[in-house]
Amino acid sequence: MSEEKHHHFFHHKKDDEEYKATGGEYGVGGYSETVATEVVTTGENEYERYTKEEKHHKHKEHLGEMGAVAAGAFALYEKHEAKKDPENAHRHKIAEEVAATAAVGAGGYVFHEHHEKKKDHKDAEEASGEKKHHHLFG
Repeated sequence: MSEEKHHHFFHHKKDDEEYKATGGEYGVGGYSETVATEVVTTGENEYERYTKEEKHHKHKEHLGEMGAVAAGAFALYEKHEAKKDPENAHRHKIAEEVAATAAVGAGGYVFHEHHEKKKDHKDAEEASGEKKHHHLFG
């Protein structure tokens, strides 16, 4: 029995040392019992979870939109500064490009969060059992 590997949810070094010192599972030739429980969720809990996730993604989408607007505004400001300050124009152009890249990245993040929000909305409809079809011929 000592050659078999025992898999546990939690790994403690002290338990490992005790295991090796006693030659088995907490005693020579002893057995341990692991009980697995399964949580079954009802449709109402699933619906609530999906709507909560949908709101979370909507919030993150709005934050991403604000970031994209801020980065875009900063890029426009730096473009204006490059024209206004010819001595430091190169520095302003670099800052403009960095801000424009950040704006594009934030736009991609907004697109991703919008997709996740739509997916959670669809999952919430399926969990509630009230899937609405908005097809013209369906």
